[in-house]
Amino acid sequence: MCTAMKFNECVLQDTPGDHNKVWKWHIQDPASQRLTWNKPPKSVLVIKKIRDATLLQPFKELCIFLTEVKNMIVYVEKKVLEDPAISGDENFGAITKKFCTFREDLDDISNRVDFIICLGGDGTLLYASSLFQESVPPVMAFHLGSLGFLTPFKFDTYQSQVTQIIEGNAAIVLRSRLKVRVLKENWEKKARVDEKGIILTNGDIENSRKVVQYQVLNEVVVDRGPSSYLSNVDLFLDGHLITTVQGDGVIVSTPTGSTAYAVAAGASMIHPNVPAIMITPICPHSLSFRPIVVPAGVELKIMLSRDARNTAWVSFDGRKRQEICHGDSITITTSCFPVPSICFRDPVNDWFESLAQCLHWNVRKKQNYLSSEDEEF
Repeated sequence: MCTAMKFNECVLQDTPGDHNKVWKWHIQDPASQRLTWNKPPKSVLVIKKIRDATLLQPFKELCIFLTEVKNMIVYVEKKVLEDPAISGDENFGAITKKFCTFREDLDDISNRVDFIICLGGDGTLLYASSLFQESVPPVMAFHLGSLGFLTPFKFDTYQSQVTQIIEGNAAIVLRSRLKVRVLKENWEKKARVDEKGIILTNGDIENSRKVVQYQVLNEVVVDRGPSSYLSNVDLFLDGHLITTVQGDGVIVSTPTGSTAYAVAAGASMIHPNVPAIMITPICPHSLSFRPIVVPAGVELKIMLSRDARNTAWVSFDGRKRQEICHGDSITITTSCFPVPSICFRDPVNDWFESLAQCLHWNVRKKQNYLSSEDEEF
């Protein structure tokens, strides 16, 4: 797969007939990124929302079309085919025998798939992202779920739309991800907590460390968990202490995640083409801490404060939730592996269309027109 892209450039040029030099800036056009294929795609991963009966028929239609009409190799997760509604369908059984199957966290399909088709809501795209810890194939997402902010395609005309993608005629938006590194000190320790929720440390635990890494498309959420105490975590930026977060927690999100949990917590909405990381407090116990935006590429570090009364909890795109104790750390920066999301029209129009349809942005009853006679009253 190859995408034609133009990054921001600064070029020093000589002016003809003059000794002055002129700087020429080239700013990337958000609508200029296109999907092109070095060779025709042969394999596709179909991701279907689990336990949703309304998706059975679209899933079967799409798989038959890809296998019988387009002669493509179809990859499907093993647990999807274990659904009785699929495994018990004798007519569809002949098609499923041609599928290649895999299991999450066990089988590596990163080098086998040319592109991905998602059937469901935004959660299916987040799940597709989690399957690939490095390069992600282009993703075509159909809106068959509850929200659909990240799924611009309608299934009514799927045959022509899929054919267009296979031919390589589509715009894409590169959705940045966060590379998250969680370091656990004394990770085998089972911390004891008293009836008031205060941590009781045990000094005779053998020291051990565990490091886990995640690729996150929406956000990293650090919160106070089940404790009634405020969370108390220190936030570092490139090694410098920025602030201590006191409140219900903090959200570190990508521009794609700005329209998810972050906007519900009071943050601004940022287009996915903007290179940035958002830091949003959750119910801060301070009027001075407001949502901020920092450049993509900085390194954030989150740790429990020394005087924190309770532990914290962290989750990644709503998954892999785990406890953070004293001495543990969460390091976050921009990942080198974005998610190429295929657009229905182009990155700008798709984004504003999603705002209008999903979040009812800029929807209000208009004021009535006033004539000159009305203005006198």
